[in-house]
Amino acid sequence: MASISSPGIGSNLDVNGLVTQLIAADKQPLQDQIDSQRSRVQTQLSAVGTLKSLLASMQGTLSTLADGSVFGKRLATSADTSIYTASADATAAPGSYDIEVVNLAAAQKLQSGPYADSSTAVGTGTLTLAVGGSTLALNIDSTNNTLAGIRDAINKASGNPGVSATIVTGSDGAHLMLTATKTGVANAFTVTASGGDGGLAALGYDPGNGVNNLAVVTAAKDASVKVDGLAVSSASNTVTGAIDGVTLNLASADAGNTHTLTVAQDTGAITTAINAFVASYNGYVAAAKQLTAYDSTTGQSGALLGDSTLLGISSQLSQRLGAVVGGSGDTYRALGDIGISFQTDGTLQVDSSKLGAALTANPSQVAALFSGSNGYGTSLNSLFDGYLDSNGVLDSRTQSLNSQSKDLDDQQTTLDARMSAQEAMYRAQFTALDTLLSSMKTTSSFLTQQLANMPLPGQSGK
Repeated sequence: MASISSPGIGSNLDVNGLVTQLIAADKQPLQDQIDSQRSRVQTQLSAVGTLKSLLASMQGTLSTLADGSVFGKRLATSADTSIYTASADATAAPGSYDIEVVNLAAAQKLQSGPYADSSTAVGTGTLTLAVGGSTLALNIDSTNNTLAGIRDAINKASGNPGVSATIVTGSDGAHLMLTATKTGVANAFTVTASGGDGGLAALGYDPGNGVNNLAVVTAAKDASVKVDGLAVSSASNTVTGAIDGVTLNLASADAGNTHTLTVAQDTGAITTAINAFVASYNGYVAAAKQLTAYDSTTGQSGALLGDSTLLGISSQLSQRLGAVVGGSGDTYRALGDIGISFQTDGTLQVDSSKLGAALTANPSQVAALFSGSNGYGTSLNSLFDGYLDSNGVLDSRTQSLNSQSKDLDDQQTTLDARMSAQEAMYRAQFTALDTLLSSMKTTSSFLTQQLANMPLPGQSGK
């Protein structure tokens, strides 16, 4: 008799359903265990990533305080920004200066006589532009001898020494305008013509040799400034070197009048940096509370509840920020002395008035609190590095969790293979049972038929 190929045909049993339920019953407890462990690992991985991000952010906001660069920032303030503005670097000494802008630097500008239009031929030959020790000789021929052609030849020349050309058309005709690209006497230029048909001589300008065929629209001029009465000249309207570390940006002349320049420590930048660090620390405190929270009503707990690493970080941060780091004779020895204090919820708060007073009274001591060899910057950076460096505490923690995740993947693969084998065994057993029941059913039918044909007791004939 042929075997039954479709389970359940002979026995009327739902073999597929029975096998599915048996496999589910066998697998579910083990699958739940793997899923629970995987959820825990993934939650902790996310939490450790959050922790690393928070610490990195805190270290980032500490950087300019720790290296002292923010304390070296200077603020240069002009009494009248319509006359000049100013900026200062860390080398500038705090102080005040009387600034008089006598005149601004100007770029030389020359104008040709009028021509009918830009396509009018001027002449051929060699046109030479000279700025200081640099010269440019342009070959002007029939292909570029118009006013527009000469303009383009000047502007497109790769070796242009510092002269730009344009055409201005007035009621009397078109004029070639030549302008130095830089201000100052040193950047004045000459124009000489030679050879050709002589027409280019109309563009000549070389006062030292008596050639003045171009009109002077603006003469080259150096800026003239007086700093506390001392004369200073500059080829440009950006004056550097007159005051150590200070740059003056001249806007307009006001001869005979002085306007005070004040150079001071940029306390605004320092305050901003300190507030940014405090905000970053407070963000860490808030996140740490969420990561270690427990809700007795729902039974839900934070991803790092009771975690020794997080508890250690929080403890060390508060200890180091609460430490006294200043010298015994200093006025400002701890964060509390400059207006940064711990609140009952573990966060920090800044008293801006107290901080401002400390920065005014003794900025060097405030700087030393953060950037000194025993300051908060050194102390906290060593802590951050221990947790954030490659192969540091958090990196090792992440590697361990990733290893656990891989182990769970292996367990899942093993479980799936085991359940596949179990399913095959169940199907083989049910198939055998199905075949047996089908055979018994056939035998039962045969016997029933034979018994039906047998004569009853007392009957005869058939």
